[in-house]
Amino acid sequence: MSPHDGPAALSIPTADAVAEPVTFATARGDDADPALDEVRRGLADVRLEVFVVEQAVPLVEEIDARDFEATTLHVLAQGADGTPLGAGRVLLEPTRPGQVHLGRLAVRRVARGTGLGARLVSVLESIALEHAGVALGVEQAGAVGVPPGTTGVRVLLSAQEQAMGFYERCGYRAVGGERYLDAGIWHRDMARTVTGPGPRRRT
Repeated sequence: MSPHDGPAALSIPTADAVAEPVTFATARGDDADPALDEVRRGLADVRLEVFVVEQAVPLVEEIDARDFEATTLHVLAQGADGTPLGAGRVLLEPTRPGQVHLGRLAVRRVARGTGLGARLVSVLESIALEHAGVALGVEQAGAVGVPPGTTGVRVLLSAQEQAMGFYERCGYRAVGGERYLDAGIWHRDMARTVTGPGPRRRT
């Protein structure tokens, strides 16, 4: 290929149907286990199809350094036939206990309207709670109506404005009043405190 030919077209296997049951696989960003190669390929297929092909996000902006860090946890939703259907990631923030960032949430067109997006958010929240949950203080607990000491984690996300209604149905609320452009798409920050079933020792 000549350098003047432009970038090669992305080759992403098509997804024609959602085969239930859908399962969820996880992978840490720096995990090089070859057994996870299929998960990594599936994550790439979903994100490239949704963000790069459909939304015209530049490839160099879609795949970033955070994808490969030990503090990044990826989730892939797969149909019973192995077809990658959805993806998302949780960025842990070790210097900010009790807080994470949910991002790169993508559902392929064939699976939209099936409830998969909300299921994926729920799985990501469970992972956030497991890996970053802390005992909520009196003020934090009171704000979400749970007893002090309940395990909780504040989940932040940067939502495309056209997706804010979806996140609101998942329990998120806009924080701050500013909208901003990211990869040429208008976004707003949103957040939700996710709580677990019982107390956890403060870390």
